[in-house]
Amino acid sequence: MSEERPTPDASEKEAAEEVRATDADAWSTACAEDLEAERARRRAEYGPPPGSAAEELRKLVDAVADKLSGLQSPLLGAVAGPAAQQVVRQVVQQAKAAVEPVIERNPDVFDHLAAAGNELLAAYRSAVQAQEQRWTSRTADPKDRGEGSGPGERIDLD
Repeated sequence: MSEERPTPDASEKEAAEEVRATDADAWSTACAEDLEAERARRRAEYGPPPGSAAEELRKLVDAVADKLSGLQSPLLGAVAGPAAQQVVRQVVQQAKAAVEPVIERNPDVFDHLAAAGNELLAAYRSAVQAQEQRWTSRTADPKDRGEGSGPGERIDLD
């Protein structure tokens, strides 16, 4: 005796598809909420995430400009101090004026340069780690002091 399942009618199929669509939306909504909660937790713990490379360069230029503008020059004395300060401020403003248009026109270039720098650093680390492994994996065999594999024996004169 076989059991036959009744065939669902069109309204039942639509309801099942709506439930699946709602479940999929619920899943994506829950994932988005979890992701946003994790981002908020990280912001609270570590501070705001770094911006693009262009924004970071702009912040660096501003910080250096502020430091240079605030320096007092003990070498120039009290007489030349205000004039030297004015020259430093002028040079800083000119440097900022030269850098700012480059950053505005090419913000993606700085992101690519930062990525290239990270790749170069990773390649360097890999090379150094491989060399360190070769150095540290050598066995300290007292008989293996010679440079070659010739038939002669090395005599230590020390």
